[in-house]
Parts: sequence; C-alpha cells; structure tokens
Amino acid sequence: MDIPDFIMTVVQRLHASDHQAFIVGGAVRDHCLQRPGADWDVATSATPEQIKSILGDIRHFSLRHGTTTLVHRDRCYEITTFRGSRGVGFSIEEDLGHRDFTINAMAYDQERRKILDPYGGRDDLLSKVVRAVGDPKERFREDPLRLLRAVRLAVELGFRIESKTLATISVMAEQLGSVAPERIKDELLKILLSPRPSVGFNLMRRAGLLAQLLPELLEGYRKRQNASHRYTIYKHVMETLDQVKPDPILRLTALLHDIAKPRARRKIDGQFRFLGHGKESAKLGREIMERLKFSHDMMSRVTNLITHHMDMVGYDSRWSDAAVRRLVRRVGSENVDYLLAFREADILAHGINDEKMGRFLELNKRIKALRRGGLVQNSKDLAIDGHEVMEILDLPEGPEVGRILNQFVDSVTDQPELNTKEALIALLKRIRHKRNIRAKLKVE
Repeated sequence: MDIPDFIMTVVQRLHASDHQAFIVGGAVRDHCLQRPGADWDVATSATPEQIKSILGDIRHFSLRHGTTTLVHRDRCYEITTFRGSRGVGFSIEEDLGHRDFTINAMAYDQERRKILDPYGGRDDLLSKVVRAVGDPKERFREDPLRLLRAVRLAVELGFRIESKTLATISVMAEQLGSVAPERIKDELLKILLSPRPSVGFNLMRRAGLLAQLLPELLEGYRKRQNASHRYTIYKHVMETLDQVKPDPILRLTALLHDIAKPRARRKIDGQFRFLGHGKESAKLGREIMERLKFSHDMMSRVTNLITHHMDMVGYDSRWSDAAVRRLVRRVGSENVDYLLAFREADILAHGINDEKMGRFLELNKRIKALRRGGLVQNSKDLAIDGHEVMEILDLPEGPEVGRILNQFVDSVTDQPELNTKEALIALLKRIRHKRNIRAKLKVE
C-alpha cells in the first residue's frame, strides 16, 4: 500500500511501544479497488490512554469511546482501540468481527506487508456486494447508522446489498430514529453526492429507510402531475437529482424543491395545479433541514433557490431588461448561477420536449449579458454611499438613510444609466429641494 508518511509514523510509534497497529477500513478497501485512499484509520491494541501518551504531541481529540482522532494538516485520522464483544477486543481479528461490512472488515499489516481478510471482504469486492459482518442484526444493533451506511456504500461503489443484509435493514429500519441527526445528515449528503443519487433513494424507499428519514418525500410517490410533466412528483424529483451536477447546494435544492407539492395539489378545471408550492416547499424544506441540523448558511441558500425556482417559469421574450435585472436582484447575483443550473436540470426532468427549454436558454443568455454589463444588487453597488446621503440631506445616521439608498437601488435597476455620482447627487438635491418646499409650506 502507498501509505501516507503521517500514518506510517503513527504505526511505527505504536509498534515501537510494543503495541499492535493495523491500517483498517476504507483505505484497505480502496487499495483493493485500486482507488486513491480517502480514509486512513488505524486499529491498535493500545488503550486510549496509551494512545494519548504515545502520540500526545500530535493535536488530537476524543469524541467516541475508544477512539482518538488525530489532526494533521487539517485532516482527521481515527486511532481506535481493538473492539470486541465487551467493548474492548484482544486481537485485530476480533476487532474486524465488529466492523460493519465485510468490505470494510479488512486490515493491512504493514510489518508483514499483508492484508488480513478473515470475513471474505475481497471476495465481496469482486462480487460487488455489501454484506454485513456475521449476524446483520448484531452489527446494526451496535450502530443503527449502519442501516443507512449500507445504502451509501452501495450507491457510491455501484454495488448491491446482499439479500440477508437488505432484509434485516427492512426489519430494523425504525432503529434509524435513534441515531443523532448530525450523523444521518453526513450519510445523506454522501448519498446525494453519489453519481446517481436516485439509486440510493429508491433503495432507501424499498428498505423502509426513507419513511424514517424523509417521510415528506414519500408523499409525492405515485402522485400524478399535469400535462407539463411526464413523471409523478417523486419520480420528477429523482430525475432532477440525477440531472443536476454533484454540488451539495444544488443536490439539496433538487431534493427539496417540490417537497410540498403533494400538499399543494388541487384539481382545477380537470387539471392538477400546484399554486404556491415554491414558497411552501421552501418552508417545509427549511423544517427538514433544521431537523437534520444543517448549517444556517446552507439552509438559507437552499431555501432561497427553492423560493425563487418558479420565478423563471413565466418568462417570455417580451420581458424588459429591467424585469430580468429585478429577477437577478431577487435571487441575488451570488445565487443566480446556482438557480440557472438547477432550473435547467428541473426542466430536463419534466421528461417532455416543449418550449420551456428554449425560453430558459434565452433567459440564461440575457442574464449573462446583463451581468457582463454590471448589475446593481444592493446599496454597496451604488456610485454614492450613506455618508453622501447624510451630508446632502443633513440627516443623522439611521434607517432613513438606508431607505433612500434602497430607493436608489430600485431606480438604478430600472435605469442603469442613473448609477453615476453626478446623477445620484442630482437626485439627492431634488429630494432636498422638495423637502425644503414641504417644510416651508408647513411653516406658512
């Protein structure tokens, strides 16, 4: 194995202190698959206290019992004491017997240049199978997150889940509710960023995991839409997920953009309508993201895209440049590329070749042209600032200054040529003149 120097140092220092140490988990699996190693972890006979004594000069922290996480050059490496039936194991073989899946239950003995594979992990790699080590029920009881991890590994690697393991997942799906939402979020993101996330979501649906994780998504299963859509609500979401590029913001937007559509569905004049589903989906999407402990920044960006994803639907070539600029301003210039990328995937996922794509491509072209010419998004983009407003209008610092600047942003959005120092100062002088007249009339 091509082992990083840092991991070699860790293993050698443990060996020098008369402890066993083996490279385990994902790095060994990736080596067998001839892929670059991503996760470099070590299993050792040393106790957590001994690990800290031997490696205490390296920045570290402990979050889980028996595991010390070393930090080197902003990367984390887990050093874990052998696990066993009573929490602590006495050998690497016993430790591997308590790991999740056979393809992760291999270890590399650096001293003997040998892979230890007591549970047939390499055979399962060749067969492209995710199989629990030993009794699946025992493995999933040890850590119910493994129920979801099985799906994540299958979709990441393009493997299938072995039948007994899959059947046990279905039986124990409710156990996922006992897992910390932060851990679930991490696995969900990995599924979302896989080459075809729909495979993972359909597998979760069949195994009963989706009902525990995202019951709201199942509300759209087999729910028909209108003539603009070839697919049901759920199927459309899956198609959108697969169409959009693997970016966390885009994939989460695709997952949640129609999450409230089943609740908004009404039949009007023989056609299903979904009035207001964009804003409702943003609201429900935020609730789901809060439940899964996503960051406030991620929630804001995703819900902003969901809120505005229908704003482009009504576009036609008669829109003025000012209308297009107002659209960009509503979404935010920093978000418009995301919205354009998402909207293209959303249209393709309709499964119907109609005029929507042509209109979208025209709008996309106009937005890019206007952005090249410069767009005013907020008061920071104006040719004057608050100090000049306060000086010319003799105003103190406060909300009135912000109100006037926002008014100027509106004016410049409609007439970009107004965004010069001279033009905006002229507008301020007009405002001052009108105020003086009003004040004089009030006195009289």
